[in-house]
Amino acid sequence: MDKQHYNDGLLRFLQQSPTPFHAVSTMRAALESAGFELLNEQDVWQLKPGRAYVVTRNDSSIVAFTTADADPAETGINMAGAHTDSPCLKLKPNAVMNSPSALQFAVEIYGGALLAPWFDRDLSLAGRVEFRRQNGDVDSALLNWCRPIATVPSLAIHLDREANQNRSINAQKDMPPVFAMPLVPAADNTPAQFDFGAFIRETLEAQHGIVEVDKVLAHELYFYDTQAPAVIGLHNDFIASARLDNLLSCYVCLDAILAAHKSDNKQFSLMVCNDHEEVGSASACGAQGPFLRSVLARLCAQFSQGDAAESVERMTRRSLFLSIDNAHGLHPNFPEKHDANHGPLLNKGPVIKINANQRYATNSRSSARFKAICDQADVPVQEFVVRSDMGCGSTIGPITASGLGVETIDIGVPTYGMHSIRELAGSDDGWLLGRALRLYFGAGDGGGL
Repeated sequence: MDKQHYNDGLLRFLQQSPTPFHAVSTMRAALESAGFELLNEQDVWQLKPGRAYVVTRNDSSIVAFTTADADPAETGINMAGAHTDSPCLKLKPNAVMNSPSALQFAVEIYGGALLAPWFDRDLSLAGRVEFRRQNGDVDSALLNWCRPIATVPSLAIHLDREANQNRSINAQKDMPPVFAMPLVPAADNTPAQFDFGAFIRETLEAQHGIVEVDKVLAHELYFYDTQAPAVIGLHNDFIASARLDNLLSCYVCLDAILAAHKSDNKQFSLMVCNDHEEVGSASACGAQGPFLRSVLARLCAQFSQGDAAESVERMTRRSLFLSIDNAHGLHPNFPEKHDANHGPLLNKGPVIKINANQRYATNSRSSARFKAICDQADVPVQEFVVRSDMGCGSTIGPITASGLGVETIDIGVPTYGMHSIRELAGSDDGWLLGRALRLYFGAGDGGGL
């Protein structure tokens, strides 16, 4: 498992995944190419031992799993989860704002974004659109403009002398991106309007060859930074990219489940990557929704004997869930923001996240089980506890643990600048976590991405 090859794959995945929809599309394509069979939630499932399957919901959440010639109620399932969404600027339904000086896009803030780094970046747009064809059929497609089409310009220091000392950011007023100059009024001085529907139709034709669009019905479109992911640092110490939180974890899960499928050591292993973690997970495809439990119930129904509900409960008691989400690395400029004994360092291995108030789902038993895996994989482990006088974020871990009753641990790689438009991780840490996860899923050093 070569580190450079692993990180090259991570950079490609990050570049191909500007939105949760694109991340799931990229993962699904990789899984199907490797022999995972696509399931439809509306169909009757016919699962077989020694096979691999993938199912999606809302095009933004995904579950993939491998099966064994055994009863999961007797063996349990090794599970790992991450999330596909990241804080960003999301386009509002009525997307265009006209002003005398520029055309702007109306946006709302998705998740807990660090807003200051969004200024003066080259932004593009991507996501999903729904449209009606001329024959009356309603369809959808993924779009990605790829090139820079907008920016959020800063106010010059000359017009805001206090900008570096005392400036707040108003999400409604300060964040709408500029994308074009005002349109010239018609000859009768009627104000010219930017045709957003035509803008979408032209892109559908250019990217998908779809020409028979009668009407654009709805969209879920997100702005993203066009600067490519990169390995940086004097000795290639770091990975810099948008959406490291939490696409890095999705990549680690994807690589491990692919390696598990290619391995001769067949066991029940499962990865889930949920949407909407950054806004609370309360959706049909979020971790608080029924997606994972539904898949587990249907899997048990195929492989277990006896009462289906009891089989799910027995399987859950024998399982472990790794909730994988980035951790806060010890920031060199702000060491006082960390507990002195629990400040994880970049490039020193994955982090176990612990919180007395159950903001993380880790307990001593799940921690011990993960440490044993890391010891076997020769992977160093660190621990993170937030300062006792500070609040603590959370993950899909407590939500999944409380929803399923499965033993859970919260882990992740340490990063700087979490929720910024561009985050920073150590170039060793994803690879190290990947080694542990491959072992957990029963895979060897080969296979994967």
